[in-house]
Amino acid sequence: MRRFFLNLAKSGMILLLPGLFAVSCKKSDTNNNNVVIPVIPKDTVKTITDTTTFKLVWSDEFNGTSVDPNNWNFETGSLNVNNEKEYYQAANATVANGNLVITAKNESVGGFPYTSARMNTANKINVTYGKIEARIKLPMGAGLWPAFWMLGSDINSGVSWPSCGEIDIMEHINADSIIYGTMHWSSGGHEADYGLNLASSPSQYHIYSVTWDDTAIKWYVDNTLYVTGNIANNVNSTDAFHKPFFIILNLAVAGDFPGQNVDLSKLPANMYVDYVRVYKAN
Repeated sequence: MRRFFLNLAKSGMILLLPGLFAVSCKKSDTNNNNVVIPVIPKDTVKTITDTTTFKLVWSDEFNGTSVDPNNWNFETGSLNVNNEKEYYQAANATVANGNLVITAKNESVGGFPYTSARMNTANKINVTYGKIEARIKLPMGAGLWPAFWMLGSDINSGVSWPSCGEIDIMEHINADSIIYGTMHWSSGGHEADYGLNLASSPSQYHIYSVTWDDTAIKWYVDNTLYVTGNIANNVNSTDAFHKPFFIILNLAVAGDFPGQNVDLSKLPANMYVDYVRVYKAN
């Protein structure tokens, strides 16, 4: 998702399935760090049951009446990133019927034509290894860009992106059926990216998750494993993925990845989050 974090006050080799790479948020078909990555046939995507057992250590079930400030920070205003066109404000994130609802609206604020919400757990909930998941129902429409992702916590202590590392657990754009899972880091002084997409039914609820230990990050939609990144022994400079990360939820409108065409008939658009959960391996 976004390769930059706004001040809170203003608010071995890499073994992966065939993937898509990105400069900033724009996906492309080349790896811009020249990391040699073996290609695994797409038919190796499979439904599995992970034999690792996990213990729930934190969750937000969104059973209250508003966003819990003990769990979440709001990033507000324009982040001036990715050529996005939304103005973030806390008012666009509500809690109702057991769901967090992030709403993108066709309204002009701060010189931007749309409003939405972006929230994170920085300095509240930081995660290193485990299982991170959310059950989410996504909006469908041109120009919409919902995401569930993580940034390295040290981005708030002077480490720039992409050196801080980024794990995009789920990204979706427009009215497509495709879900994207991607990792971003710095290798040899250059941005390195790896990920894969998976066909799904984003307008229905699905569980989007990663399992993460000191050897690998694995991406799932429900029980379907569709990409694995080997981070064992800091292979290919993946040391960022052995440090704490925080969680981000947001719904962007327009930008480099979805494009600038926005289907106004789909606004207001809602991203529904049933829960966010963090587990540790037993």
